[in-house]
Amino acid sequence: MSDTLPSFDDTTDFENADRGFLGSLVPGVVKAEDGRVIWDNDAYAFLKAECPDTAHPSLWRQGQLSARQGLYEVTGGVYQVRGLDISNMTLVEGERGVIVIDPLISVETAAAALALYREHRGGRPVTGVIYTHSHGDHFGGVRGVLPHGTEEGVPILAPVGFLEHAVSENVYAGNAMTRRASYMYGVGLPKAPDGQIGVGLGQATSTGTISLIPPTVDITETGQQETVDGVRIVFQLTPGTEAPAEMNFLFPDLRALCLAENATHNMHNVLTLRGAVVRDSRIWAHYLDEAIEYFHGQYDVGFASHHWPTWGHDNVVRFLAEQRDLYAYLHDQTLRLLNEGWTGPEIAERIELPPALEKAWHARGYYGSLSHNSKAVYQRYLGWYDGNPAHLWEHPPVELARRYVDVAGGPAEAVAKARAYIEAGDPRFAATLLNHVVFADPGNTEAKEALAGVYEKLGYGAENATWRNFYLRGAQELRQGVTGEMVDMTNPEMSMALTVPMLIDSIAIGIDGPRAWDDDLTIDLVLTDTGPPTDTGPPTDAGERHRLTLHNGALTHRVVAEPRTPAGLTLTLGKVQLLGLLAGKSPQELGIGVEGDPALLARLFSYVTKPEAQFPVVTP
Repeated sequence: MSDTLPSFDDTTDFENADRGFLGSLVPGVVKAEDGRVIWDNDAYAFLKAECPDTAHPSLWRQGQLSARQGLYEVTGGVYQVRGLDISNMTLVEGERGVIVIDPLISVETAAAALALYREHRGGRPVTGVIYTHSHGDHFGGVRGVLPHGTEEGVPILAPVGFLEHAVSENVYAGNAMTRRASYMYGVGLPKAPDGQIGVGLGQATSTGTISLIPPTVDITETGQQETVDGVRIVFQLTPGTEAPAEMNFLFPDLRALCLAENATHNMHNVLTLRGAVVRDSRIWAHYLDEAIEYFHGQYDVGFASHHWPTWGHDNVVRFLAEQRDLYAYLHDQTLRLLNEGWTGPEIAERIELPPALEKAWHARGYYGSLSHNSKAVYQRYLGWYDGNPAHLWEHPPVELARRYVDVAGGPAEAVAKARAYIEAGDPRFAATLLNHVVFADPGNTEAKEALAGVYEKLGYGAENATWRNFYLRGAQELRQGVTGEMVDMTNPEMSMALTVPMLIDSIAIGIDGPRAWDDDLTIDLVLTDTGPPTDTGPPTDAGERHRLTLHNGALTHRVVAEPRTPAGLTLTLGKVQLLGLLAGKSPQELGIGVEGDPALLARLFSYVTKPEAQFPVVTP
């Protein structure tokens, strides 16, 4: 990563971050009903001081900006609550009430944000909700602004495909993603100059109640116009950018442009450190370019779902153009170098941004980084294998580590050599060597403490917040063992939003294949209410039959109209009853229709495993 930094004398970001301030939540703490603190922005008061030697000065500056908390006027009729979650809640005043854009992660923080708005702008009812995209920090708090019983008649707008993508991420690799996210966001680290000082995109993620109300209005094409509570909105679909389902939109009468999470005041992630599907930086740049042209001349301010707005049409165009060039350059230069034969790690060391982007604060790698983003682009096109046969069939980490330590002369000699690399100013290789010792000899406390110290050193010097958090959480695990609270992404509303195939997939990915190798069974699920009721009739998919087949340790499923052969067991049930089955209740308890051998269900579930939520990350 480059040592070249923009000018700290440029205070434009600070002026913009403070512009329009109306008031803050005092104290800046939000609690759950049981008294548990789920958000504490006041914990970041230490950022008002000068940067210490335990933090990168550029990241410290970003923390100072992101930690600002309160209600801000963006322009006449448009307000933002910032600093009450990792994301912003934007509120647009209509004829009768207020439209809420992106109601944060948690019900509790969203309710606090709405209350702060109402304290300064009056008790307007919520007359519309817009989800900009399919990530949890942009919909999870919706019940905080639309409690149960208040959503009827309130339009909820989202890009087409929102619901599928919003919930699918929490099914297939959800356990591993959530575990790694606790390292990425520094969950469990003290909020302190030598601990968690933010995540670059914001300060932290709230840990309250997650909710989801399905959209009632799909945005299906660029140019689609909707009027909500008398407010005109023009949409631009941007699928496959920062999220699989995402959109920008313009309020033409207010001359305000919402950029969702497609353009924020940092380099974003092409692949997050928690893990995800690799994003397409080429199409990301394309849609930013399209936004410049499509909305040209129609706005005076651009605001996003994170950070602070940019005022002035020409300033927004410049910002969008630089963000566009950032992702396009990252994509194209990685492709150029990989086509010359360079591998992902080699490209990450060679690639550097043009000077104009290096000197733009909003292009700095606080959340994504040039290093891991270039590796992600390589991965998108060529995958994990770099073409070198030596890397085709390497030993797994523990076995590889034992051999490295043996080559080094044993654990004591390896630790001594690692210390020499630390003294020589090469903590990167010291970390590699010490990591091998820890994996080869997990009980070696000297190696674990030495590695923890290296991780601290690397963390304190990192400009990227998520790198810092991973390093410091790694040090914490080495010293204290597996710790850290996990965010609970499960609740009835999220589960009800899953499609039936997703629910069946959630069983399939938990099957212990070797134990099920020799079994062969077929179960039909006849659904009575898999889709929502229509205006004129019953649920749209009533009667749909899903056939589950367990064969050779693999559970597969398909929809069948007229089965050619009978299933060993047929269950006739609704969506809620299916969820009850997955929660461990019996068909009899749930009143499910049973035809055939009920023992097949117990046999199927006997093969389903539940992963350990808090598995080790930096130790074997």
